[in-house]
Amino acid sequence: MQYWLMKSEPDEVSIDDALAAPNQTVAWFGVRNYQARNFMRDAMRAGDGVLFYHSSCAEPGIAGIAEVASAPYPDETQFDPKSKYHDPKSTRENPRWMMVDVRAIRKTRLLTLADLRALPELADMQILKRGNRLSITPITPSEWRCIIQHLS
Repeated sequence: MQYWLMKSEPDEVSIDDALAAPNQTVAWFGVRNYQARNFMRDAMRAGDGVLFYHSSCAEPGIAGIAEVASAPYPDETQFDPKSKYHDPKSTRENPRWMMVDVRAIRKTRLLTLADLRALPELADMQILKRGNRLSITPITPSEWRCIIQHLS
């Protein structure tokens, strides 16, 4: 099993949206960074742990626990000319962008960036590194355990 931090803007998809969705599952669409896409396409597996992170909002932070709920599959928004995620160079025969489904397990208290930075055990966590803008980052098992402990 692997662990991931996955960022979503709450006005796009929030932990509350995921919990209210059928089977508490949402499609993680719109990723347009090759490294984040590669994590979904090449490394994620159903059952992997997910820290559901709210970004680009008044108070960013970890807002819930989830799990990867599907194998990767093509992101349909890349084919839709009306979508802000449209990619005219992507074809159905050779899709550029993939996504996975994510199942919400529970909402947690908000664990902010300041909270994360205050934990010495997380000093090497990728999201805390200067200039990190990736929407999906791997989490080590020890980082996962530390965060879960602080969410309880």
